[in-house]
Amino acid sequence: MTTSGQALDMQGAATGNDAAAVLVHRQTSVQSLSVADLVARAGEGDGRAWEELVGRFGGMIAATGRRYRLVPADVAELQQTTWLRLVENLHKIEQPERVGGWLATTARRESLQLLRRASKYHGGADQMLANMPDAHLPEPDARPIADERDAVLRAAWGRLKPRCQELLSLVVTDDPIGYKNLSQVLNMPVGSIGPTRARCLEHLRRLIAEEDMTAI
Repeated sequence: MTTSGQALDMQGAATGNDAAAVLVHRQTSVQSLSVADLVARAGEGDGRAWEELVGRFGGMIAATGRRYRLVPADVAELQQTTWLRLVENLHKIEQPERVGGWLATTARRESLQLLRRASKYHGGADQMLANMPDAHLPEPDARPIADERDAVLRAAWGRLKPRCQELLSLVVTDDPIGYKNLSQVLNMPVGSIGPTRARCLEHLRRLIAEEDMTAI
């Protein structure tokens, strides 16, 4: 190889090393930035700053969703929605160094919204069938056909007040979210949840008995 060729190779290698060094420097510099500086850069459209924010706080958002017993699909939606809220409100945040707290509050609020939506659209009667104690279902009789019993429960569930449907959909599960979270979801004092649940179950039991009689 000629001297000029060697020089070109060395120059190319140096250029490649310089580019790699610049990339490492940029990554390191972003990682060393304070949260406030990251928020400022993100507001200017710096993609690396956004990636660093997601890296620092994404796990916390997902953990919030899991704490509220969200299913994996809803946790993923929670992540997207929470970051979208930050994009929408980034210019309104007066204390950018506290964006972690802002994200945590937003994640909790969005988790509650997802829980409300789940209780509204989830097949409440089907959930009750899977989880309700046998004591609240009709005793087996000469018609021990599962489909008929399910139809009775669904008919009774349809007559239940929406407030009771929402409450029972959230409490009669394999993995309940706890009364504190229920209080926020339902806008109901913690001390009222137990008695209200009991009244709703008793009302459902009476409706089941009525539907069972009409089915004879």
